[in-house]
Amino acid sequence: MAVEQSHDTGECKKVDDGITRVFQLLGKRWTGPIVAVLMGQPVHFADLRRAIPGISERMLSDRLTELGAAGLLVREVDEGPPLRVAYRLTEAGRALEPALRELAAWAKTHLPEGWQSGRC
Repeated sequence: MAVEQSHDTGECKKVDDGITRVFQLLGKRWTGPIVAVLMGQPVHFADLRRAIPGISERMLSDRLTELGAAGLLVREVDEGPPLRVAYRLTEAGRALEPALRELAAWAKTHLPEGWQSGRC
C-alpha cells in the first residue's frame, strides 16, 4: 500500500533573484570570456576578436552592447586617424574579477579538460 506524502509547494526553494539575473547576462555564450579579456585594461574591438577564437564580429558586437546596457563596460571612441573603438570595464564590471577568478579555479578542479556543453 503506497503512502502518499503531501508536498507543500509553498516550502519549495526558489532560485535567488540575483543568481537568475547574473546568469541571464553572464550565462550567455562568449560573455564571460569578453569580460575576462577586459579585466586587465581597455581593449580595441579587433584585439578583443583576436583574443576570443571563434567569436564572430556580429556576436562580439551584440555581447558588447548587452554588457554596456548592463552598465558593465563603456565604449570609447578614439577619433584617430584611424578611428578606433576601445572597450573598458566600469567599476561594476571590474567588481566581477574575484567571482570570475573563483569560477576559473573551480573549473580547473571540477570540469574535465576540453569539456564543453553538449560535448565531452
